Amino acid sequence: MLINGEEKALGCSIALSELLTQLGYRTAFVAVELNGNIIKQTDFGSTTITDADKLEIVSFVGGG
Repeated sequence: MLINGEEKALGCSIALSELLTQLGYRTAFVAVELNGNIIKQTDFGSTTITDADKLEIVSFVGGG
């Protein structure tokens, strides 16, 4: 699979929310595009990711 342009191997399918947690993202502060479609945060737990997918993950950072 591709995550932000980098090849990663999952080995098995996984829930998007679990993958984000494993990668160190706080799910409340990210936007995710899966295969060209924006995924709602409420759907992170029910969205399954496989090795065939392409993810773009953007983190929100506060500042001033």
